[in-house]
Amino acid sequence: MEKIFYEPFGNECELFEKAWKNNLPLLIKGPTGCGKTRFVSYMSNQLNLPLYTIACHDDLTASDLVGRHLIGAGDTIWSDGPLTKAVREGGICYLDEVVEARKDTTVILHPLADDRRILPIDRIGETLKAPDSFMLVVSYNPGYQNFLKKLKPSTRQRFISITFDFPRADQEERILVGETGVDSFTAKQLVSIANAIRSLKDQDLEEVVSTRLLIYSAKLICDGVDPVIACHSAIVETLTDDIETQIALDEVIRATFGR
Repeated sequence: MEKIFYEPFGNECELFEKAWKNNLPLLIKGPTGCGKTRFVSYMSNQLNLPLYTIACHDDLTASDLVGRHLIGAGDTIWSDGPLTKAVREGGICYLDEVVEARKDTTVILHPLADDRRILPIDRIGETLKAPDSFMLVVSYNPGYQNFLKKLKPSTRQRFISITFDFPRADQEERILVGETGVDSFTAKQLVSIANAIRSLKDQDLEEVVSTRLLIYSAKLICDGVDPVIACHSAIVETLTDDIETQIALDEVIRATFGR
């Protein structure tokens, strides 16, 4: 299994492993691009467990998770969904941005996320008992929560929780170097840009600079793209379509690189 780079920010690795050992489902909260998905991938790698990742959305159905009958070669066959596969194999099932899924879909998680640890598959009359190695992990961005898209208390209280945020400056610099091979001075400049934009109060940005976008910028720079152009493409154009806001962000970038 290929080794995955991850820079811990606290005791999250220990908490994840303890949760897995004690059959506890885990909820990870944090802004977009702060490393939630990378952390889950890293821990599945560390524990040598198969990982099934599901990107949740409004049209996600229980069948998308559990499975469905398919017609092929003149016969009808049952095809397991990713949740069922994870239970059968004793791996990790990770639902990314779980609040995006319909509430009638996430209810299917309830018997897996309490002391029963079972997955009823009504369509084939089977009930799976999750093995000890199985783990259910979900995540969401609290900043996107609203009245209509909120994790039900009956779902939320089945999980232990970890809150993620953007790393400290020195940690974020090490992440950029470790992920992309960019030199430490450029990594420091990129993190400086991110923190400057994150602290802007008078710009109407739905999201701030994520660590993911810094990694994209660093990869372009490492491949010979001018740093200002790389940051404009990976950061500015991604964050906003407003021309005035783009100009303001570009000023931060040019000032950092001495342009």
